[in-house]
Amino acid sequence: QVQLVESGGGLVQPGGSLTLSCRVSGTISNYFAIAWFRQAPGKEREGVSCIKTYEEFTTYANFARGRFTMTRDAAENTVYLQMANLQPEDTAVYYCAADNVGGSWHTGPLGRDEYNVWGQGTQVTVSA
Repeated sequence: QVQLVESGGGLVQPGGSLTLSCRVSGTISNYFAIAWFRQAPGKEREGVSCIKTYEEFTTYANFARGRFTMTRDAAENTVYLQMANLQPEDTAVYYCAADNVGGSWHTGPLGRDEYNVWGQGTQVTVSA
């Protein structure tokens, strides 16, 4: 059974940093792309960043570019999301998602419908 397990969420003050981890079952090469999404209360789930597993490609939502960094570690079968200069508006449940089907993206690398495997999420709260 394909599983994604997120960790690393928590409470952080504005301006602080957190690193989220997403460990995938099997090997990371079983997936074509892995992404981070987030969902704040009362809002739709939105894409944060995406990384391909078989070539050098990483992309970010505008709000994440310059503050967040997504990386992958094939040896650990884990992807990471380093988040810096966090602000209250970054408060959300952060989800890891994977595409193990492949093919062309129809809604783009940060489109929810591109991903068929989802983790349970980890809460990030930014508050003083």
